[in-house]
Amino acid sequence: MDMFSEVLHLFLSLDNILAIALGVVIGVVVGSIPGLTATMAVALALPFTFTMEPVAAILLLVGIYKGGMYGGSITAILIRTPGSPASACTLLDGYPLAQQGYAKKALKTALYSSVIADFISNIALIFFAAYLAKIALNFGAPEFFWLICFSLTIIISLASGSMIKGLLAALMGILLSLVGLDEVYGSQRLTFGNYNLMDSISFIPLLIGLFAIPEIIEFYRKKVVPHIKAKASGVGMTLAEFKRCLKPIVRGSLFGVLIGAIPGTGATAAAFISYSDARRRSPNRDNFGKGEVEGVAAAEAGNNGVAGATMIPLLSLGIPGDVITAIILGAFMVHGLTPGPIMFQENLTLIYALFVGIMCSSLVLLVVGNGAIKYFSLIADIPKSILFPIVLMFCVYGAYAVNNDTFDVWLMLGFGVLGYIFNRAAIPAAPFLIGFILGPMFEDNLRRSLLIGHGDMSIFVRGPITWFFIALTLGSILLALYRYFSTRRQSSRPGKAQETP
Repeated sequence: MDMFSEVLHLFLSLDNILAIALGVVIGVVVGSIPGLTATMAVALALPFTFTMEPVAAILLLVGIYKGGMYGGSITAILIRTPGSPASACTLLDGYPLAQQGYAKKALKTALYSSVIADFISNIALIFFAAYLAKIALNFGAPEFFWLICFSLTIIISLASGSMIKGLLAALMGILLSLVGLDEVYGSQRLTFGNYNLMDSISFIPLLIGLFAIPEIIEFYRKKVVPHIKAKASGVGMTLAEFKRCLKPIVRGSLFGVLIGAIPGTGATAAAFISYSDARRRSPNRDNFGKGEVEGVAAAEAGNNGVAGATMIPLLSLGIPGDVITAIILGAFMVHGLTPGPIMFQENLTLIYALFVGIMCSSLVLLVVGNGAIKYFSLIADIPKSILFPIVLMFCVYGAYAVNNDTFDVWLMLGFGVLGYIFNRAAIPAAPFLIGFILGPMFEDNLRRSLLIGHGDMSIFVRGPITWFFIALTLGSILLALYRYFSTRRQSSRPGKAQETP
């Protein structure tokens, strides 16, 4: 009881509550602007926390993190421009829903999925931090290698339409991820003598170009609005749809928790894994990619399920789970705190005060998110002739702001042309994107495993964790092939060919 009263006394101050609210608002606003990520917002806010109390400072940064995770879905749904990398999965079904006049439904689905996933992630952080951190400690290079192999099989599932085109796009993504300096030997790869490419291809210009620029090109090519105008004032999410989406939300949240608890993984992979799982299980799997609420729910659940879980290795082990928690680790150290087992012994009251604040952030996200839907949805009512030049301005600014280099702007435009070609040729962009994301991780863990094992291939089957992911990988491949050939058999039936009027 004494501990409980101390925690409440430490947390219940106006500064802490304002810090959470302000952080979530900043995160949602920044996350919804294409090119400006939650990582950038947290980094820019860090210097302002130096004079704050430790609890308020950490909660401000955590609020920005959580708000940014959700904020990226707003413009992804409304204008097909993801405000964060992980929101690229949300637009696969969110944007088609908006074009069908169900933007409000997509936005509400994304919000409720985000809040539930965030809450589940926070519960995992509080009750299972030590246990999940022990599991993460057992992951070495071979385990990460098979985890990534399993993730790469998602490409097959995401290749709606032609699986061959999906695999081709994925291989292109993996190939482009190799551009830059070899991390072992330091030699240049695929740079063609251009020093701008020595540090690899920047992800933000690629993301903006791949998803935002093709829409702008299509608009000016046709000189008319290319799609049905999104009506954000449409119907919201019904109770029946919420019940249907609840299972994908919970499963996606658990995917996010498990992936977020492993240092080095990220929300983007969690979103795509959750989306793929929901598609495999859903009776409406054929509608995925065309405007399915389950797809929006699963993507956002996986995305936001990572947020609390990335704090697990940070608080339990002092190991940041991703770039944002690395910045938050800096905030801890600025205030003379060192996350890890010792912190649980010496500053347990502070940790529980943070836990209370993090739980409250889920409620704040629900309130702020509803307000954001109401006002940010006005984006959908802006005439495209006015909106697209504004979007293009943000795209150019977002691409330039990454490295303050005009080369990134040209890179963004180049990927915009590539994205437009993908659209015209019906090549899915999602496999390209996930191939680009996972390519470096795949190569790094493969080479590390071979170095650790001195070339002995038995290191890849060294324990139960590797066996588990090998089974998942093989099962995913076999299931995808079964569905691919089943679809081909159905389409080649004589009755199908005669149905054409």
